[in-house]
Amino acid sequence: MSHAPRLLYESGPCFVFYKPAGLSTQAPPGIDSAEVQIKQWLRDREQKPGNVYLGMPHRLDRPVSGALLVARHVRACRRLSEQFEDRTVRKIYWACVAGIVEPAEGRWIDWLRKIPSRAHVEVVDRDHAEGQAAILNYRTLGATQNRTWLEIELETGRTHQIRVQTASRGWPILGDAQYGSATSFGPATDDPRARAIALHGRSLEFRHPMTQEPQSVVAPLPVTWRELELSVGTDEYIDPQ
Repeated sequence: MSHAPRLLYESGPCFVFYKPAGLSTQAPPGIDSAEVQIKQWLRDREQKPGNVYLGMPHRLDRPVSGALLVARHVRACRRLSEQFEDRTVRKIYWACVAGIVEPAEGRWIDWLRKIPSRAHVEVVDRDHAEGQAAILNYRTLGATQNRTWLEIELETGRTHQIRVQTASRGWPILGDAQYGSATSFGPATDDPRARAIALHGRSLEFRHPMTQEPQSVVAPLPVTWRELELSVGTDEYIDPQ
């Protein structure tokens, strides 16, 4: 395995792991993924060979790092999935984008369309038959002359939402060549699928599926974010293995 899973939170059937950038949340059989690695981690910990159940109510794009919520049984997974569908899970992301975002905080509403047969999303007119509303709120945490560190709260969870909404306004996420970034980010690699972008699932707030008690989990930043030289009052970094 390229990375051992990092456990950030555990309570009953709920787990939150740190997912590194460059690793898919799920993948076809035979291909490494967070799901494969977490299942192996559970087998090793519980010393139970064979299949283990792992529900995946939450996903992060391959080039995105951050907190990933999973469940150990069907009922917990269903209840967590319902929270995501009902938009009651609070999802906070940190992003570093090219350029200076103005105004320093605000709300963006767009209509997005996933292009058939391609892993790519585009902004479309509001009346487009395939358009889906995409809403986020943002505020600036820090800036230099040519980049901005944003905190973003998603109201919706569309495919590539943050990546498209920032890029369509002329502020692509660093390293995100798919959506127009001309700046590299993170460790150099010949495999484009393993490349990182400066987008991090910083925190999740949800209700425990069994007790209904509110839970909050924060994911430390990858060490690659130190390159950005934008202090936001944190020195919490997770080291590569």
